[in-house]
Amino acid sequence: MAEKSGNNAIFRYEKDADNVVTLTLDMVGRGANVINKEFSLGFANVLARLADEETLAGVIITSGKKLFLAGADLESLLAEFAPDVLFADAEKYKRGLRMLETLGKPVVAALNGTALGGGLELALACHYRVAINNPKSKFGFPEVTLGLLPGGGGITRMVRMLGLQEAFPYLTEGTQLGPQQALDLGIVDALAEDVDDMMMQARAWIAANPAPKKPWDQARFRIPGGNPSTPRIAQMLAIAPAMMRKKTRGNYPAPEAILAAAVEGAQVDFETAGRIESRYFAKIASGQVSKNMITALWFNLNAINKGGSRPQKIPPQETQKVGVLGAGLMGHGIAYASAYAGLEVVLKDLTLEAAQTGKARIEALLQGQVKRGRLTAEKMQTIADGITCTGSAADLQGCDLIIEAVFEDRELKARVTAEAEAQMLPEGVFASNTSTLPITGLAKAAARPEQFIGLHFFSPVHKMKLVEIIVGEQTSDATLAKAFDYVRKIRKVPIVVNDSRGFYTSRVFITYVYEGMALLAEGQVPQAIEAAGMQAGMPVGPLAVSDEVSLGLMAHIREQTRKDLAAGGNSGEGTEGQQPPDHPANRVLDLMLDRGRMGRAQGGGFYEYPTGQAKRLWPELITLFSKEGAEKLDQQEMIDRLLFMQALESVRCLEEGVLHSVADANIGSIFGWGFAPFHGGTLQFINGYGLPAFVERSRRLARAYGDRFDPPPLLLEKAAYGGRFE
Repeated sequence: MAEKSGNNAIFRYEKDADNVVTLTLDMVGRGANVINKEFSLGFANVLARLADEETLAGVIITSGKKLFLAGADLESLLAEFAPDVLFADAEKYKRGLRMLETLGKPVVAALNGTALGGGLELALACHYRVAINNPKSKFGFPEVTLGLLPGGGGITRMVRMLGLQEAFPYLTEGTQLGPQQALDLGIVDALAEDVDDMMMQARAWIAANPAPKKPWDQARFRIPGGNPSTPRIAQMLAIAPAMMRKKTRGNYPAPEAILAAAVEGAQVDFETAGRIESRYFAKIASGQVSKNMITALWFNLNAINKGGSRPQKIPPQETQKVGVLGAGLMGHGIAYASAYAGLEVVLKDLTLEAAQTGKARIEALLQGQVKRGRLTAEKMQTIADGITCTGSAADLQGCDLIIEAVFEDRELKARVTAEAEAQMLPEGVFASNTSTLPITGLAKAAARPEQFIGLHFFSPVHKMKLVEIIVGEQTSDATLAKAFDYVRKIRKVPIVVNDSRGFYTSRVFITYVYEGMALLAEGQVPQAIEAAGMQAGMPVGPLAVSDEVSLGLMAHIREQTRKDLAAGGNSGEGTEGQQPPDHPANRVLDLMLDRGRMGRAQGGGFYEYPTGQAKRLWPELITLFSKEGAEKLDQQEMIDRLLFMQALESVRCLEEGVLHSVADANIGSIFGWGFAPFHGGTLQFINGYGLPAFVERSRRLARAYGDRFDPPPLLLEKAAYGGRFE
């Protein structure tokens, strides 16, 4: 007979006839187990009870939920910003884990599901780990992706289990492993087929190992591969900081802190190493970078994925058959994402041959997935078979969603809309993959404008996570709900914005590009401009990204805008989001085009692209844009201009109602064009800077460089009343 008593709101405590205690993590009122104050109290209670068990044979720790233990409660962590409190909390958790580890009886982690961060730290403190072989289960330390580091012994134990060199990638890159990978690495000891098999293996190991000790608690223990003074490790450590700084540019303190904690901890005893880890954890967790990244990449992202911008009263809208118009760069990417998600796809181009060329590109992407072990050959064939190529609009019959992905030309889009919409199901949705043209204007070509919406994908589609959903003046809630559900179905992140020229992402992104050109027009050194962009945290400098976008396309969009405004500029085709005619970037763009420098695809723009060599800045930029006596700005001044311009334009989008939420702004900026994640997105950047200080700095920039830096009324209002962007 099993003994059941003393249960609390965190753990179920069950002792069986063999004197094995099973602790089942099952937090009341939560969908997943997390480490918070309630957990700490419950954990302390069961540890005290285990210590009093005179006949204890062993302990099994498992979970009553789908996940084993998700890690720290980030809401509690974000609320606590005092380093001394964070240090004390980390040390308290470590003491509990150490009590388990030195209990003198076998302790087994029975991992019925995912164990990440603090959850994996609990498992590593056990003497043995058996996991159900479920491919959905993940194991690892993703803290670094949120600007944090493992603070519950993860660094200390991983280094002692794997060695310094082997442990670094798993601690500094946030890698999440499946069960077989975790077994191969050694952080899981055995795999089980199901719960019964897992528990049977756990009990068998306890019976066979009555008094286990961790390797680091044994007298002759040595860290695998050697300590920091071992020649091979010392050689690696001599270059590791420089390599890491090259990746982070000093903007992400967590990876550097992980490296320091690991190396310092490897030179001392286990307990001292744990305290070193706790000190670094407290310093990093109380910093602004972690606060920014947790806000955006956890809370904002979760709010979006849970449907915060979706019409709540509309039931789920299932997409069955997707038509994609245009098999080029964007079209074949959209078709790939749709087919990969299991949807039936019709890929249409002007000719069958053109559509087949697009499908060949899709098959190449799928073949790459097979080579990386992410797809079987059979699954690849199933996905490919779900794509029908055609040159005829008639084959679009039965589609309940059609997405046009043709060139950014209003007349062309109108023609393909009319042709394809006629074949769509009556209740279907028609979407335009436009990056700049207002949806309300494009919807004029549709017979059912209430079923017309924008779906702005980003290139390359198979890699980029974001889709910007643009709601026109007549777009219905049902249409928005269907578009939102489709984006989630294809495993992308949807942000929802209202119609405006350039919408949100293109409108704000272009301010980065234009500010880089403005710096060039002022006579700043091109290399310095690019370095400032990279140091600001952007993935590519403003001149380099201009080449990728294409200066020719930028000029075409500018001309299309001028035509629209000359024709009246109403009904969703207003002047919002446009760079003023006197913007200094316009002169740069015109001079480049006059010299045939159209961008990378056309052979060269701000950069040259010699065959077989790295790209290099076009040498004539210096002579073309140099100004005698021009003041050379320091890097921080240029960084501020590049970042502030994007943040200010984001505030204007929120103020004008283009943005639905702060979460959409932050996530859209990070996933859409790579705004620095360590700043937490464009609006979180303002929060982190401090609104009053941001306003003052904006005013100084406006006095020096023009009224485009003037703080908008919404920003002034929030700053005056102590508000934030939340």
